Amino acid sequence: MSESSNSSDATLYGLDLESRQMVLDTVALLRKRLLTREKILEWDQKEVFPEEVLREMLGPEIGLQMLMIPEEYGGMGGGARDSCVVTREMSKICLGVGTAFFALQLGADPLMVGGTEEQKQKWLGKIAAGEALVAYAVTEPGAGSDVANLKTKAEPVTNDAGEVTGYSVNGTKQFISTGAAADFITLLAKTPEGPTFFVVEKGTPGFEPGRSEEKHGIRASQTSVLSFRDVFVPVENLIGGEPGNGLKQANQVFGYTRVMVASMALGAGEAALQIAIPYAKERFVSGSLLADKQGYTHKLIIPNAVRLEAAAAYIEQLAERLDAGEKDLQVEGSIAKYFSSEAANRAAEDAMQAMGGYGYINEFEVEKIKRDVKITCIYEGASEVQQNIISTFRWRSSVKSKGAFYGGLAEEMNRLEQDFSQAGGRFIALAAHALNEAVLLVHASKLTKQQVVMFGLADMVTHVEVGAALVRKAARAKRSSDPTAEKLQLASAVFADEVARAVSKNVMMILMGSGVFDQKAVAEFIDRIHLHSLLESAQGIIGKMDRLADIVFERSS
Repeated sequence: MSESSNSSDATLYGLDLESRQMVLDTVALLRKRLLTREKILEWDQKEVFPEEVLREMLGPEIGLQMLMIPEEYGGMGGGARDSCVVTREMSKICLGVGTAFFALQLGADPLMVGGTEEQKQKWLGKIAAGEALVAYAVTEPGAGSDVANLKTKAEPVTNDAGEVTGYSVNGTKQFISTGAAADFITLLAKTPEGPTFFVVEKGTPGFEPGRSEEKHGIRASQTSVLSFRDVFVPVENLIGGEPGNGLKQANQVFGYTRVMVASMALGAGEAALQIAIPYAKERFVSGSLLADKQGYTHKLIIPNAVRLEAAAAYIEQLAERLDAGEKDLQVEGSIAKYFSSEAANRAAEDAMQAMGGYGYINEFEVEKIKRDVKITCIYEGASEVQQNIISTFRWRSSVKSKGAFYGGLAEEMNRLEQDFSQAGGRFIALAAHALNEAVLLVHASKLTKQQVVMFGLADMVTHVEVGAALVRKAARAKRSSDPTAEKLQLASAVFADEVARAVSKNVMMILMGSGVFDQKAVAEFIDRIHLHSLLESAQGIIGKMDRLADIVFERSS
């Protein structure tokens, strides 16, 4: 079924809980039958793209791709929440296989957001029936994911009557996941009217997939160069029927797909900790378990577990907004991807360190996860691209609203603090206030052209908004007597301290590093944002981490 209801009875697009669980049960069976640990390690070691296994996953007996296709085109009608949960679980098994699966959804998205009814029936129907692998061909050697800087061209081809019958495509695409194996691709090329998406079928004359790239990680996925030389694409394969809408369609896709990448990163980061945590419960060093040592738990595990919990809260919040029909959530997609990918990359790095020499050995999988997860900080727009997007758009929103944008968030956090004072809402409110003042200061001081300053704003924005999502989740869990309520409350409080430190650090970088402000101006600004109160977030933080470690490592408290 294609609609479900949340606790507030708001109708959301997507599967009911029973149907979603059925899909998750299918993923669990795949781990036992087709995606065993032995096969995953073999594919990684030998750099094998398991095309036959992938096609079996799409076949009539499994049909995993049906999750993402609307019911009217033969699918299950899953929403963003469903895709996020399933993508997260797939990526816990193997991020390479998860990338190959994600490529199907990414390739289908231009059709779903911009295709005509006839195109959706034809091409989405093929995907739903398990008849086609599909790839998304946007990235170029010189332009990366900058869709406004396309070099691949699609020139109109006309008949004797002057009617456009198709387009002749010339150019090159790079880093295309599943590109060489795909039965068709959704290609972005520049027409006289502007960027435009086309469907190009495998085997079309002039369309030549290159060899698969040798990669640092995600070796179970296929990544290829695609070349186009006078490739004729019939006009009926122009997605949407009108040229020039590709940039708009690509932006719609990014708002959705970047939260999918965030979910992939989250799953991989969680998989790394799920190896390191049991290891610590069995490994004795100097007479006691690693799980009992603060140097292990508080440095290498708990901060990462907290960040991944915060990432999950933000992803869930954004996915619910998407399923509620909200549009123009590209900035939120960037926040989700930026925070989750960097958090997961750090979690995998620290999990390797936590396991010592064993973490460096292929057999224990953590080093593979570390190699794999790094790509989530790069593809679908590198972290620095996301920082540019986040800072630019949130700066404009804050100035346009005259501070109301983050002022409203601060008020919400203060209200939650009154009812639920243990989750750090007060410090998220103070951080939001400091961020608000910092944005207005940067704007008034004409510092927006300094990229380092804007990156600092992006980090503050990201931490504040992700922290607010975790406070909301912790408060909901407390109200509903959820068994995870204490864990969420502790994680929220610990993350609030990280938010406070991130905001404080970046505020001082702007004030002192820019060289624009004198000592008096710096002192006045510090007083205005109540910096000393913000830093009180550290009060009792070690004890909170101790208790959180009791829960995470299942220690007797």
